[in-house]
Amino acid sequence: MGVGGFAYAQAPNTDTLKLTLPQTEDRFLKNNLSLIIQRYQVDQAQAGVITARLFDNPEFSIANVLYNPETKKVFDMSHDGGEYSAQLSQLFLTAGKRNKNIKLAQISAQQAQYQFYDLMRTLRFTLHTDFYKIYFLEQSAKVYQQEISSLSTTLNAFKEQYQKGNIALKEVLRIQSQLYSLQSEQNDLRDEIEDTQAEFKLLLRAPANSYVEPQTDFNLDGKNPVADMPYQRLLDSAYNNRADLKVAHSAVDYSNINLQLQKAMAVPDVSVQLAYDKQGSYIRNYNSAGLAFSLPFFNRNQGAIKQAKIAIDESKAQLQSQQDQVESDVAGSYKSALRLENLYNGFDPKFKDDFNHLITEVMKNYQKHNISLLEFLDFYDSYKTNTLQFNTLQLNRINSLEQLNYVTGTPIFKQ
Repeated sequence: MGVGGFAYAQAPNTDTLKLTLPQTEDRFLKNNLSLIIQRYQVDQAQAGVITARLFDNPEFSIANVLYNPETKKVFDMSHDGGEYSAQLSQLFLTAGKRNKNIKLAQISAQQAQYQFYDLMRTLRFTLHTDFYKIYFLEQSAKVYQQEISSLSTTLNAFKEQYQKGNIALKEVLRIQSQLYSLQSEQNDLRDEIEDTQAEFKLLLRAPANSYVEPQTDFNLDGKNPVADMPYQRLLDSAYNNRADLKVAHSAVDYSNINLQLQKAMAVPDVSVQLAYDKQGSYIRNYNSAGLAFSLPFFNRNQGAIKQAKIAIDESKAQLQSQQDQVESDVAGSYKSALRLENLYNGFDPKFKDDFNHLITEVMKNYQKHNISLLEFLDFYDSYKTNTLQFNTLQLNRINSLEQLNYVTGTPIFKQ
């Protein structure tokens, strides 16, 4: 079943954007502010790796006598009475703390990338569903417009006949009531289209006064992409490609490395020192070298180590929860898509054309007075209801495929 563009109502000074799905995706990837913001967070996390690789700077200090009461000089630097000292120290991390911090920074950067891909997965799903929703809502809007136009013509003709005394007022009112009902439903549909348009344009950063017209051509008649796809392949794809699951895996890795780091923090770091004192020590021009480190008698980082162990158990539980969620998502989406596929393929491909032909014949027979007004309106209402249901079924089927792409993290089903 090939489908193309559609007609739509729009406000004055509205720019029309005719976009195919690939064009929509390209614009989305370039312009979406949520993705741009998340990219900055990835860059920040990567910059954290650079910081973790840096060594501590050496420290240098110098001191000079402020006032020498014997020589009565300020900042006395003379050979006999002056006094000044200097010290240079460098901290050296022990127990592999630097390498462990680098690994933690690398995992954090990796998590930021996974979060970016997961955000993209979520926004892309919304983008695709909005794209097809706008298209099929417009198809439904055309049905309302056709019926309203037809009933408006009929109403005008009935009013003329009523003025001539050929028909009763109740027949005019019955048509008028049906027309008002259709116009009210059409207005609700237009509100839904505008709400979806607003969300869709925000994803693309399209101008607020623009109107996006999806251009699509797909054919799902008689096809069974879901039934032909092994369920295990979908589940394996989700395990391998779901970015949120990768975040959960990396959280376990982060917790394990963090425990190693916290244990290493119990090992004292060493500071190497070089010092010079002109005459403040027991000998003139005193030079010295030394080491400084804490004695781990009381604080051996016990609390942080315990917290790190608990964090490992927590991250493993979160990982198992995420895996369960993935399995549930895939199973539920697969069953739903399979039901919609069977339902859609159970429809006669000629149904829509036959129904369109039928409503044309109904109009002719009514004009020839072969059927009553109530029968005519009943056929019209059935035509509207069935056409809207068929549009909804097509939309739901496409969305079910998009849902499978979403829960597996892979564009398996391409429209």
